Amino acid sequence: MEKEIEKEIEKELNVNEYSPLSLAFIGDSVYDLIIKTKIIRAGNKQVKKLHQDTSHLVNAAAQSTMMRTLQDLLSDEEREVYKRGRNTKSVSPAKNQSVTDYRRATGFEALVGYLYLQGKYERISELVEIGLASLMEKQKEK
Repeated sequence: MEKEIEKEIEKELNVNEYSPLSLAFIGDSVYDLIIKTKIIRAGNKQVKKLHQDTSHLVNAAAQSTMMRTLQDLLSDEEREVYKRGRNTKSVSPAKNQSVTDYRRATGFEALVGYLYLQGKYERISELVEIGLASLMEKQKEK
């Protein structure tokens, strides 16, 4: 069993062969880990508070808002991956989320997954930082 797992890990990845939902699946985890890392680095807190702080940033509405800013900063290749993710048919939006926010968030997660599988960690970081800054700015305006 271990040998089979090692072979799978060593297999060369052709990210363009992955479905948008597969890319979003891994992208969701990567984004979640980035946000949780940022939250925990901000200081030690009760787990309940860590979860609350994280859930404000890891949801379809927040990702959708970030994506509105990021769209103009994407390369053609990145934009294509985002659009594939955004336009893919999925089961149903998460509760309390609009279909538009859910689709835009799925596109964002697909883009993050795509960049992650390509090893473009700096680009992920750059996009997330810009997106979070725009999200914070919009939240201040409210």
